[in-house]
This record gives sequence, C-alpha cells and structure tokens, in this order.
Amino acid sequence: MGRSPCCEKEHTNKGAWTKEEDERLIKHIKLHGEGCWRSLPKAAGLLRCGKSCRLRWINYLRPDLKRGNFTEEEDELIISLHSLLGNKWSLIAARLPGRTDNEIKNYWNTHIKRKLMSRGIDPQTHRLLNPHNQNPRIVSMHTDDAMMMRNDVGFKVIAAADRAHVLCDEQINLDLSIRPPHLY
Repeated sequence: MGRSPCCEKEHTNKGAWTKEEDERLIKHIKLHGEGCWRSLPKAAGLLRCGKSCRLRWINYLRPDLKRGNFTEEEDELIISLHSLLGNKWSLIAARLPGRTDNEIKNYWNTHIKRKLMSRGIDPQTHRLLNPHNQNPRIVSMHTDDAMMMRNDVGFKVIAAADRAHVLCDEQINLDLSIRPPHLY
C-alpha cells in the first residue's frame, strides 16, 4: 500500500524555478514558517509538489546558506568527520553551518576523494594506500594500532583506543542537539 503521492503529477510544474515562484515560497515561509510541506504549495499558490518546495528552500533559498567555495579548514573538518562518521552527510553538515548535506556529499565525491587519493590515503578507510610511501602532506594517517595527527610542531602518535577521544576533544564538537525550526 504505502503512502499516497504528495501531488497530482499532471497539475504541477517541473523543471527550473522562476523568480516569481522563489519569491512566493520565500514570502510564504517568512509569514508562516516551515511547516507541512505537503500543504504548502497550495497555500502559497504554487503549482509545485511539497517535496520540490522543501528541496528548493533547504538547498537554495534559506537565508543562512553559505555560498562559494569550501575553505581548507572546511575540507579538513569534512575529512575528519568522515573518518569518524562515514557517509552520514546530514551529521557532517550539522557541524558546518550554512552547508547542506547534499552539497557536502557532492563536494566529497568530486573533490575530496581525489585530494585524499593524491595524498596516498584511501577515501573510504582513511588509511594509507601504500604504507611504504609516506607523503609529507598527509594530515592524518591511520594504521591498525595508532594514528598520527599533524599539529603545529609536527606529528604526534595516538593509540587507536584513544583516537576517538582525542579527535572529539581536540577537533570535533559532536553536540548534535535538536531544536524547533527557525522562523524567518
């Protein structure tokens, strides 16, 4: 059985959003806040489905979105978080204000994977591809029993048992609290 469709396919616009549609969506959300995405298109006078409105708002129209290239600090934070969390893009995005999970996932697949491979690191396991060929540009290196992390002085060796504790204390704040949606 499952869920009923979110919209009638024959009475909805598909494809690129117009400036007028964007303005209607923004105006409606500013007045009423984010709410039931299934009923929003009709209430806002849009011939779109709720999912399309939700994705347009989250990925393009939110006022707190960060535009432009990723910084080197963001790159390294994504790499560190990915080594701890794997492909949990929404959890990673929660630690990068203004960035969406989809944007981070796409950036990982198009840029960071290649960057790690050029450093000689496997992007999935975050371990050296060839342990005998050590590249001085490596920021973190995982082995079975230890991890080396770059600091201001050089590298320090951290036992595998202490790795998560050190990463959480020194680099990453994993305080993922749930709050009510922002009203714009």
